[in-house]
Amino acid sequence: MHLVAALNLWNPTHVAGLAIVVTAFALGMVHGITPDEHTWPITFSYAIGGYSTKRGFRTGLIFSLAFTIQRALASELAYLGLSRVFTFASVDYVVYLAVGALMVAAGLVIVRRRTAFHLHLPGLKGHPLDDEHGDGVLNDPRPWMPAVHGFVAGWGFGAFAIIIYTVLAPAEHSAAWGWVPGAFFGLGTMAMQILAGGLFGMIAARRGLSADAIRRVALKTAGNTLTWGGVAFVAGGAFGLAFPGAAGFSVVTGLHVHNLAHLGIAVVLVMFCVVGVGMTTLIRETRAATRQLRS
Repeated sequence: MHLVAALNLWNPTHVAGLAIVVTAFALGMVHGITPDEHTWPITFSYAIGGYSTKRGFRTGLIFSLAFTIQRALASELAYLGLSRVFTFASVDYVVYLAVGALMVAAGLVIVRRRTAFHLHLPGLKGHPLDDEHGDGVLNDPRPWMPAVHGFVAGWGFGAFAIIIYTVLAPAEHSAAWGWVPGAFFGLGTMAMQILAGGLFGMIAARRGLSADAIRRVALKTAGNTLTWGGVAFVAGGAFGLAFPGAAGFSVVTGLHVHNLAHLGIAVVLVMFCVVGVGMTTLIRETRAATRQLRS
């Protein structure tokens, strides 16, 4: 079978050899560039919180590396016939609850109010002048934060996971290679998430403000996105577990591209986190910092 003919990203079948690797990597790239609730809100939050292009690239790398490790592990388990353990019907809603709780905790760590309980975690140092601006204590996000998020979020289950776990992983010729489809899917996602992280970091850095103002704007944006986005994820997970029929709504677009073919609760979460909270906070805080600079 010719490699080009085998590269069917919508419904790959009878894939073997090099075509498995190429298909998995290409699917990962599509996964990384299309609106996905398991990647975009988290990458946006931590990359913005890095307030530089370089740190944004690093955030995308750390998050997607942990995601890649998870997908490689899950791919191997799928080859061994154990995919049913982590692909039950409500798994996405359970993952929403876990990711949401982690997001809220991370948001509270990044933007810590004086009136709230203090979280003393390794490597977190607040800026001594933050309280002068009414921001509370602003902590830079640590590298382990997106790493934990990446590994946990990777257990989400959707069209891409179905292809990896039921088509590509079982097609490998031995258990020694069962992890390969998941790993290359993660690497494809990584390529796009590194670029996305760099872009989000650049957006935070190029605000025409002082270094201190950029830091405050970026961290407040990251903190708000993680906190309120996390609340939305927890609410979405709880709603999905309580009312799976209603939560499973979708609008068919007619596009043969996974993540774009059906628009449902996942897209709602992405739009709420990234646009509704993230970009709105970024614009509001930038304008406030600009007014303060002019005054």
